Amino acid sequence: MPIAVEVNLRIPNISVRSPEPRVISNADVRFITKIDVPALPKVGDALELSTRGGHTFAAIVKRVDWHDEKALFVVGCQYGKRSVPLEEYESLNADPAWAAKALL
Repeated sequence: MPIAVEVNLRIPNISVRSPEPRVISNADVRFITKIDVPALPKVGDALELSTRGGHTFAAIVKRVDWHDEKALFVVGCQYGKRSVPLEEYESLNADPAWAAKALL
């Protein structure tokens, strides 16, 4: 029986190398989605996540907490690689299943 969890994903900053180089800071942003997993992940496990745009990526579980108000587990994850390709970031941002939440 699958378990519904909320993924709270931290991604690294993105360096955009275009005619106007810039850095997209993600230090104060988390990407949130709900997924079903076959078993509750443990700290250090890798989760395979995806966007509707066809991008698949790994995220490393950093913490797992029960959230009473939501009545589900919140799985804090970090993007699995050191950098995020711009296409993948744009796909994540455009996906209605993922919500960008600013940290307070």
